[in-house]
Amino acid sequence: MLSAATLVLGTFTALGYWRTRKESDAGLTSEIALVLTLLLGALATRAPLPAAMAGVAVTILLAGRTRIHDFVGRVMTAAELDAVLVLAAASLIVLPLLPDRAMGPFDAINPRKVWTVVILVLAIGAGGHVAVRALGVRFGLAAAGLASGFASSTATIGAMGQRAARAPEMLGAATAGAVLSTVATVIQMAVVVGVTSLETLKAMAPSLALAGATAVAYGAVFTVLGLRRTAANGDDRAPAVSLKAALTFGAILALVLLAAAALRTWFGDAGVIAAAALAGLVDTHAAAISVAALVASGALPPEGAVLPILAGLSTNTASKLLFAVTSGGRAFALRVAPGLVLVMAAAWAGALLAPV
Repeated sequence: MLSAATLVLGTFTALGYWRTRKESDAGLTSEIALVLTLLLGALATRAPLPAAMAGVAVTILLAGRTRIHDFVGRVMTAAELDAVLVLAAASLIVLPLLPDRAMGPFDAINPRKVWTVVILVLAIGAGGHVAVRALGVRFGLAAAGLASGFASSTATIGAMGQRAARAPEMLGAATAGAVLSTVATVIQMAVVVGVTSLETLKAMAPSLALAGATAVAYGAVFTVLGLRRTAANGDDRAPAVSLKAALTFGAILALVLLAAAALRTWFGDAGVIAAAALAGLVDTHAAAISVAALVASGALPPEGAVLPILAGLSTNTASKLLFAVTSGGRAFALRVAPGLVLVMAAAWAGALLAPV
């Protein structure tokens, strides 16, 4: 009965729309609302609460349709609307269809996890675009870089490099955003290690303190340079998202995963240090958490956790350097790479200078 009623109503609604399609505002809002009313009424007979929730949501959308239409038509550009659709399709259509299990040679690649990183790169690019629209080129990218670094500093560096490559006049601001993402890396490292094992955090304190101070200092320098060398009203010609660049990022990540798995299979796990170094190629925080968990379980002394965590941080820095070069080109890499190397050197110096 419901299918028949929906078919009849849909047919008459389509005919009505066809007769009025030449009017100045031949939108489909009323027609879609009419069909939704029937469907929600049918849903209410079996699941009243979800039907009520959906009904309120539809009512809110209908009440705000004029403002939404005005926002999409006048505030958003066509490119920005395309970016929203690309991000929505990647997140809501492609992601659920991908298998969530290890596949391929050496069982190295989890398609859903790799695609999640692709979505993350798209989201960071979109977030940077929104920040630029809201704060301007000079301030927006720096703020977006710092915030996005908590999600993934590596992905942030890749996204900032792509923006710098597409709009060279934004090189300074994009560099500031990339460098400031390393500040977020250090802060997040301290948090996840401390939550897992407070003793490990105490052992890592000198390294994290020096690395954090170096990241803040280097980021501050390039933030000031970015403010000076980027016009306040600079034109952000870069698209909100770049699907090609995000796919390239995902492909490189898959190759890194494959290489790490191959090394593990061929040479085995030469202790905790080798395992942490291999894991750090992809995610330094995951490597640090695994080592800190060994300390928490008593399998490893706190001072024995410093070297494996720094090994993971070092290989992760190598991954960041790779993405800086491949995404932003030589000019971008030459500005970002020294900061990454200095932060890494400061972390190792902290370990060497720490009291035994």
